[in-house]
Amino acid sequence: MNIGVLALGRSTHDIEFAHVKLQQCLQFLHSTSHKIYGICELLLESEPTLREIENLKDAPIDFIIILQATFTDASMTVKIAQTFLSDIGIWSIPEPRLGGRLRLNSFCGLNLASHALGLNDIQFSWLYENPENIEISRFQNFLENKRSVKRLEASYSEIFPSNKAKIIKNKIKNFKIGKIGKHPDGFDTCKYDPIKLKKLSGVSVEEIDLDKLFETAKKTKQDKVKTSYNEIKNKISLIDEVDQSELDLSIRLKSSLESIKENGKFDAFAIRCWPEMFTEYGGAVCGPASLMGENKTPCACEADVYGSLTQLILQEVSGSQVFLTDLVDIDINDNTGVIWHCGQAPISMCDKDFKARATIHTNRKMPLLFEFPLKPGIVTLMRISQAFGQQKMIISKGKILKRDMAFTGTSGVIEFNSEASDVLNDVISSGLEHHMALAYGDHTQMLEEVASVMDLPIIKI
Repeated sequence: MNIGVLALGRSTHDIEFAHVKLQQCLQFLHSTSHKIYGICELLLESEPTLREIENLKDAPIDFIIILQATFTDASMTVKIAQTFLSDIGIWSIPEPRLGGRLRLNSFCGLNLASHALGLNDIQFSWLYENPENIEISRFQNFLENKRSVKRLEASYSEIFPSNKAKIIKNKIKNFKIGKIGKHPDGFDTCKYDPIKLKKLSGVSVEEIDLDKLFETAKKTKQDKVKTSYNEIKNKISLIDEVDQSELDLSIRLKSSLESIKENGKFDAFAIRCWPEMFTEYGGAVCGPASLMGENKTPCACEADVYGSLTQLILQEVSGSQVFLTDLVDIDINDNTGVIWHCGQAPISMCDKDFKARATIHTNRKMPLLFEFPLKPGIVTLMRISQAFGQQKMIISKGKILKRDMAFTGTSGVIEFNSEASDVLNDVISSGLEHHMALAYGDHTQMLEEVASVMDLPIIKI
């Protein structure tokens, strides 16, 4: 076959490691009998990616491989898929769970891309394999589209809803989400239609300019910042070891969110958390988001409004704190996955044998984030999804294991109720968004009841 290769990455990740994995992928590709087209270099921005698309347009290509070298948004993936008439496949790369930074976050890039391609009704093949030990038969299946997405269909629950489910639905319809800033470009997973959202749940959304969050934070009185600092210091370690001026700015965001919540009567937030939080303001909102979530005002990253709605529903169902998380790895051999976010899980989810500590954002290098492994126990994961353009509830259940921290930030190693290989296939085939909400305990039946009263079909993964 004639294979065109485009390797996508972002400079905020570990580019040195990404180059190593890219070279391993290319070494494998050149060891096959297939002819490889393209410059085969890491494409870190849209402009060189678009140039490479143009360069490959006239080549006699049978199959396009997008090497998901690091996490990226889905904009270039969709552009590539819409440009070429040949079959398309995404090769995502696992990385070892060493307790350090999540260097590539490649699987999350595949997750984001699968949702965006599903919305555009584009069929694709996928591969989640280490290039060092990939089996040629699995690669051949990838090329022959035997690993292509087989869309999962949602179905309505047959469970008769209880009064509690009806009460939860009636409570939710009075909730209000503050959307602060816009979702990042290429994050179709975070798009929303306020009319559809209102019709589904009754929840209203008020859009707030990001500058208002910054201005309110900067006006916070120093004595209030000091009080918040002391409260945080009692809960975590190493707070004196991060940049104190950046820490001050970060803590002010908590006060700003509290002020906006009180004045606007908000029940949750969906916040544009990067890049302006770092490039224009100078401090991370991750730690403040954790503290807000601990007080049951959930905050969704990347202005993910449906993520906020998901958290509100799961919080009402569980009666406990929730954590909006990414699934960043699935190890079929270990039969586990890793759920992770940069450092914004509620501190009450910390393993009791670990002292939560202050840290900096792994890509942007600013505080305040929290770092700890999640405590062991049964957990329920849920998402109000818009996969393939149809609203549904996606539910999963598993157990957080007593393991060392897989990656910096807040993370947990999860053993799903289903086999990890099935979960891996279902995540991609369902078109699931890259954010799911997590709560401790088994809440699957009540979620099904709530889905029933909301007239939402269900997918279980």
